[in-house]
Amino acid sequence: MARWSRRLVAGGVLLALVLVGGTALRVWQVARIDDYTKADAIVVLGAAQYSGTPSTVFEARLDQAYKLFRAGVAPKVITVGGKQEGDLYTEAASGKNYLQSRGIPADRILAVETGSNTLRSIEAVAVAMAARDMGSAVLVSDPWHSMRTRTMARDEGLRAWTAPTRTGPAVYTRESQAHGIARETGALLWYRLTHFSADFKYTAGQ
Repeated sequence: MARWSRRLVAGGVLLALVLVGGTALRVWQVARIDDYTKADAIVVLGAAQYSGTPSTVFEARLDQAYKLFRAGVAPKVITVGGKQEGDLYTEAASGKNYLQSRGIPADRILAVETGSNTLRSIEAVAVAMAARDMGSAVLVSDPWHSMRTRTMARDEGLRAWTAPTRTGPAVYTRESQAHGIARETGALLWYRLTHFSADFKYTAGQ
């Protein structure tokens, strides 16, 4: 009996390792994808902002969205994200202001000023896009965030692919890359098990 118990435990541990390892591999693989296929909209996932000024993490995402827009990937950019208590600006509004300052016309930017985590942001974007007869999106975030955002967007009925930023604190060092993959592996597994979001704060620099 004890032998079978040990085998069951060993089998469970092995299965968990395979599941975690396989998920980490997919997070790494999707992080390397840059899909510039034309879409209805470029969706920029929000990050911290300070009195209307995007953090370095957020700025890197917005710069990538600007690059995609100028390349003609989509006619519309959607910024998304709410605000923390005491903030004067939402992430979406500060993102829109930043893109306007770079020369993108205001009528080409839609600010979806809600979303306290990735899942709520994706849900809000899906509703906003459906109301405007838009169904396809290229998602812009950090590379390691790509797999989870794409999974959530597709679960919400969007045709979605990713073209993440290649600059900013999330990709500066091997340590930040390993941390991002580990974090997103856990968050993605949690989402698949519960369909709830499991967002974790970035380290300094967001």
